[in-house]
Amino acid sequence: MADENQMDQGAAAPAQAGEKAKRGATHAGKAAKDLRSAAGAMTDEHLGCAEGMWDDARRRVRSLQDDSKQYVRENPAKAVLTALGLGFVVGLISHR
Repeated sequence: MADENQMDQGAAAPAQAGEKAKRGATHAGKAAKDLRSAAGAMTDEHLGCAEGMWDDARRRVRSLQDDSKQYVRENPAKAVLTALGLGFVVGLISHR
């Protein structure tokens, strides 16, 4: 009689295991979908932040470039002498 109970439980175990596996697969699929959604939202948020930083950096570089052009136009002699001095120093450093 005990052998029959074990056989009945043995036959029921694969069916229960199959159901648990299906539930586990469903749960894992839902978790993966949620994770993918959260990752997509974070990516969009960080991409927007990076674009803002890039625009700010580009604006600052253009401003610096415009300011330097204006300085050279107002002080051409200083600009040429400064460039010659820097070139001389870089030349001395590169020969060592």
